[in-house]
Amino acid sequence: MTNPQMIESQLNDLPVVVAGLGVSGISAAHVLNGLGARVTVVDGGSGEGLRARAAELEALGVAVRLGDGASLPEGTELVVTSPGWAPDSPLFAAAEAAGVPVWGDVELAWRLRKPLPGTGEPAPWLAVTGTNGKTTTVQMLASILTAAGKRTAAVGNVGVSVLDAVLAEEPYDVLAVELSSYQLHWAPSLRPYSAAVLNLAPDHLDWHGSMEAYAADKGRIYEGNVVACVYNLADPATEALVREADVEEGCRAIGFGLGAPGPSNFGVVDGLLVDRAFVEDRARNAAELGAVEDVNPPAPHNIANALAAAALARAYGVEPKAVREGLRAFRPDAHRIAEVGTVREVTYIDDSKATNTHAAAASLAAYRPIVWIAGGLAKGATFDDLVQGAAERLRAVVLIGQDRALIREALERHAPDVPVIDAAEGQTGAVAMAEVVRTAASLARSGDTVLLAPACASMDMFTNYGERGDLFAAAVRELADSGE
Repeated sequence: MTNPQMIESQLNDLPVVVAGLGVSGISAAHVLNGLGARVTVVDGGSGEGLRARAAELEALGVAVRLGDGASLPEGTELVVTSPGWAPDSPLFAAAEAAGVPVWGDVELAWRLRKPLPGTGEPAPWLAVTGTNGKTTTVQMLASILTAAGKRTAAVGNVGVSVLDAVLAEEPYDVLAVELSSYQLHWAPSLRPYSAAVLNLAPDHLDWHGSMEAYAADKGRIYEGNVVACVYNLADPATEALVREADVEEGCRAIGFGLGAPGPSNFGVVDGLLVDRAFVEDRARNAAELGAVEDVNPPAPHNIANALAAAALARAYGVEPKAVREGLRAFRPDAHRIAEVGTVREVTYIDDSKATNTHAAAASLAAYRPIVWIAGGLAKGATFDDLVQGAAERLRAVVLIGQDRALIREALERHAPDVPVIDAAEGQTGAVAMAEVVRTAASLARSGDTVLLAPACASMDMFTNYGERGDLFAAAVRELADSGE
């Protein structure tokens, strides 16, 4: 099981355990079963939803063990894990003791790639990771590649499953691949054509164990890069990961930032997105890729996302015209700094996807004055730096959720003059969000922005960040209809 370009025949009759009965686990089980492996899915849960999924797999001949996510079935020769399973899970300790390799779905997909017709090589992967902005950047990249006439898709931690993409009946020319730190941890042989780390900030430290381990897993994305390791000029930690990477000879470090770019970098000059990396005589010349106004929305962090996407596209050989066309065609997903309405000259912005402090800081930097809706599950985060950086932009703050006290304490230390109101205590769902929006509206003045950028996870009050954002938008519509 050590060949980095695995062939399907190696899986035939192989005893494989799939860890987890979530979306990626089910996808892996289907693929492995279809390739003839003897698949057993294990999951520590045993709820009604899991039992229903288990029954569907069992009907296909897949064995499922619910309520047992720790023991390794005898004879197992490979474990394929869902991304969320932590490295210290007992199942993996048992696998290590038995000398059984553990792969993620990305590793499995990488080894199952097929050569493109007429080339003899699999479709290249242009890969993106970072604490924030991954999904937007990958979707921008896919839009640019499409504008260049390539058959492509945004895959991985977004959109199409990476396994489905590499096994698609009609092959892709190139893939735009979003990778989480979890996925990178379990992908030891991954070698993208080019890759970008957008930023690094503390996140998921309970899973990784330390910031150093988290950064190291992010840095895996640069291993074996062929053309470009793209990093953030404003985040020295991303450049440090490039320096530590083992890349192919001739691979270049390409920086992106919001200022005028030096040679080998991407940046902004007089409102234009500029490439000084993939041009002749880059010491003197630059290529215009589009305008800031071509980026939707043109918030500073989103312009940085666009530059990173452009750098990866240019590393692949895309012409400047296609970069502009792709950025103009791109439309962001819901709940990512999305304007949901203006009510009595107050703008309401849904950035429910801002589930950590780094993402919330980017949103807060894009507006002023702000009535900020914040709070939820802090996931071990601290809020002093976030509040200190945003204090001058804040009109008022509406706090929600289980860990609101942590944000209140940071506000007391760094923004003591900003009014802070607790809302929806003990409430959840639509009722809670309606109160939150009414409270924010009462604090806002003409020209202000009410910004839902919670800096926290949502599950204490809502099903997920999507529901939180949807209910925010619905409450804003209700506010507009009410005439209050």
